[in-house]
Amino acid sequence: MITLNSITEEQSELLEEGKLLPVMEHFYTLQGEGAHAGKAAYFIRLGGCDVGCHWCDVKDSWDAEKHPLTDVGQLAKEATDLSKTIVITGGEPLMWNLNFLTSKLKESGATIHIETSGAYSLSGQLDWITLSPKKLAEAQPGVIAAANELKCIIFNHDDFRFAENYAGLVNPTCKLYLQVEWSKREKMSPKVVEYVKQNPKWQVSVQTHKYLDIP
Repeated sequence: MITLNSITEEQSELLEEGKLLPVMEHFYTLQGEGAHAGKAAYFIRLGGCDVGCHWCDVKDSWDAEKHPLTDVGQLAKEATDLSKTIVITGGEPLMWNLNFLTSKLKESGATIHIETSGAYSLSGQLDWITLSPKKLAEAQPGVIAAANELKCIIFNHDDFRFAENYAGLVNPTCKLYLQVEWSKREKMSPKVVEYVKQNPKWQVSVQTHKYLDIP
């Protein structure tokens, strides 16, 4: 279990139990990527990540110390009052114990999605697992086996090889997506399109929320 500095013993216990979690932000929007793109969903973005991708577009999430420890029970109520589709993301959300959060969400009838690098073991009750593996942290076998969706980010040519490696590891029903890293979209998008035409087991994932200018 990851710990935070400068918190009380009581807070530390609640953090370990998952009743308090460092929350960077939470908001109601549309899912912008992958298999569920375009669906309304409530996003819970947890702070903390030690994977450290240089092209990450939410680097402010990395340092968990920057984000307030939040009452998970109250957060679950706020989220499910607005939507029954919940996306837990980060940072790297599996750094934390998600059992309590997901149980509270389930009490209100939520369907729970998670977006993870797979670097940590699964916790919580999860209905849809999006595995987005990173070169700096090998994904855990349990996450690979359970993934419903494999989303590989294409920044350079070697990322196609990296994506194929993981495609050979996930279960046969897992959906396969290639998504161009946003800053490389002009250069790499034509290459991704051509790659998918030649390898139709893959689909293209587009960051529609960035084109729509929504969170």
